Amino acid sequence: MIDEVLFLRHGRTAYNLGRRLQGQIDIPLDIVGRWQVDQSAYELARRYYWAKITNQAQHPETLQQPTGPDAHLADPNEITQAPASKRQMTIISSDLFRAQQTARAFANLLGLPVEYDSRLRERSFGEWEGMTREEIREANAPDYDSWRSHTGGELNHGVESRTHTGQRGSRAVLDILDRHRENIVPTTLLIVGHGSWIVATIETLLGMDPDSLNNLGSMRNAFWSRMTPAGDAERPRWTLDEFNQGPAIAAFTDWENGPDDLREPNMPQWKPIMQ
Repeated sequence: MIDEVLFLRHGRTAYNLGRRLQGQIDIPLDIVGRWQVDQSAYELARRYYWAKITNQAQHPETLQQPTGPDAHLADPNEITQAPASKRQMTIISSDLFRAQQTARAFANLLGLPVEYDSRLRERSFGEWEGMTREEIREANAPDYDSWRSHTGGELNHGVESRTHTGQRGSRAVLDILDRHRENIVPTTLLIVGHGSWIVATIETLLGMDPDSLNNLGSMRNAFWSRMTPAGDAERPRWTLDEFNQGPAIAAFTDWENGPDDLREPNMPQWKPIMQ
C-alpha cells in the first residue's frame, strides 16, 4: 500500500543552463547538476534512512560482516526487529538519463534498486526541443506569446499540451498505486522525473487545470514535492504536503550555479527568465 508519494526533479543540465527546452532529448546532468542531486540525495537519505534498514532486512546477505576465525558477526535480528524495517520504499524513474542519474544518486546511498518507466518522461516540446525562448520567439512570436499565456499556441508545433502531460502522469501514478494495492506493507513511492511533468501531474491529481495561470508554479532543479493519497484506492483524495522543497544548503548557496570551486572561469551563469 503506497501511502506517500515523493516527486524529485532531476538536477541541472547544459540545456537548463543555456535555457533550451529539453523535452525528451536525452541529455545528462552537468557538473552543477551532479552536485545538486548529491546534496538532495544526502538530505533525503537522512530523512528516509529507514529504507536502508528495510532493504537489509529483506536482503540480509547485503549486511557487511567481519571475516576471520575470531570474527563476531552482527546480529541480523537487530535489523528485522527494528521498527524502521516495517516500511518500504519503491523508486521509479523516468528512463531519460538525467533522471536516471538523479535517482541513482539517492538510491545508491541506501542500497535500493531503481525501476525505469518511459511514462515519466518530460513533456514533449515537439519541434521546439533544443531551442531557446529567444529562438522560438524569433521564429514565431504569436505562438510563443500564446504559449507563455497558456492559450495553446505551442500546439501548432507538435508540443504536448500541459493537460495531456498531466493526464499521462496521473495515469502512470495511479497505475503504480494500483499495482501495489495488495501489498500490506506501508510504502513510500519516490518518482524521479522532470519539472513540467511533475507539476502538471500534481496539478491533475489535485483536480486543478494545468493550463491555469494561477497554479503551483515551477520546480527548481533537484527539488522535491510530496503528496499523500487517501480514501478510495482507485480514485484517491490527494493532499499536497510539500511543494518545491530542497536541501538546507540551497538556502545559503547559489543553488542554480553551484559552489565556486565547480565553475571554471568561462562557464556562463544561470539567470532567471525575464519576461
